[in-house]
Amino acid sequence: MNNKLQAMEVFVQVVDAGSFTRAAETLQMPKATVSTLVQSLETALSTKLLHRTTRLVTVTTDGAAYYERCVRILSDVRDAEESLSRTRLSPSGRLRVDMPTGLASEVLIPALPDFFERYPDIMMELGSTDRPVDLVEEGVDCAIRGGDLVDGNLIARRVGVVNFLTAASPAYLDKYGVPKHPRDLERHRCVNYFSAKTGKIYDWDFRRGEERIDIAMRGVIALNDSNAYVHAGLAGLGVIQMTDYLLTEHVAAGRMVQLLPDWTSDPLPVHVVYPQNRHLSAKVRVFVEWVSEVFAKHPYMHVRATPPVLANALPLAAMETITAAAAAATMSP
Repeated sequence: MNNKLQAMEVFVQVVDAGSFTRAAETLQMPKATVSTLVQSLETALSTKLLHRTTRLVTVTTDGAAYYERCVRILSDVRDAEESLSRTRLSPSGRLRVDMPTGLASEVLIPALPDFFERYPDIMMELGSTDRPVDLVEEGVDCAIRGGDLVDGNLIARRVGVVNFLTAASPAYLDKYGVPKHPRDLERHRCVNYFSAKTGKIYDWDFRRGEERIDIAMRGVIALNDSNAYVHAGLAGLGVIQMTDYLLTEHVAAGRMVQLLPDWTSDPLPVHVVYPQNRHLSAKVRVFVEWVSEVFAKHPYMHVRATPPVLANALPLAAMETITAAAAAATMSP
């Protein structure tokens, strides 16, 4: 029976990955073993479950029906095992997660000692990238993502939101002057951010009361990594608009200056996502609960009714008197 369950698990992984090779990598077993286990299922069932070509593995009609049964059976088996063991109290095993770089470095990695103190038997593999990964193909148990969800194959739990600040380095402002209104940014150097998946450069948005402005910024550089983006601002390459948890420390230290503090940008929802055809294991469950707890306690992971104004934000009066030289500086890149 154990061999049959293992073969079913392997078959499900091959269907999910669309490849014997990727399934073997995810399961950390030889490709030949994966192939043999699937063949044993086909022999026992006297039917072909998969179409195999040199480039692609696809499921047959019988295979698709069997796949759905396997997913349900394996989920029931795991539920039964967990209900009769201490797994819920002490989850263990490999947990592979993925999250954006800035969120990892500034929010979750500093909090991880608490997670491992609670769950010492979990071994985490943490991928840190702003590129949206394919959870099934890359063998990722769950991921943290910002923005609206468009993948209907994922189950999502909203765990928080992130807010944005507009800022620039003091050296940049000395050279180019201080914008007093979002429309002033059209005459400034700006650092843009582009999607690692589509290459699209994101517009900037500003709200103040009922007034809303969306601007496609002109810039000399665009990046797709949040940490690199912040460093571009620190280097004086232009005005940036980034999450406040990445900028607040730099503003407080005087390395960046918050601009347009009476304007807000649309907050971005944050979700933990995992494949819908996957049983939510105890290790994933406790990680999701822990992330929700971390975000609930974090000072920047909630929607603000009013714009945050930091100590180094420039009020309008200060903007008007920053220096005569800055006011007279050319606004052209």
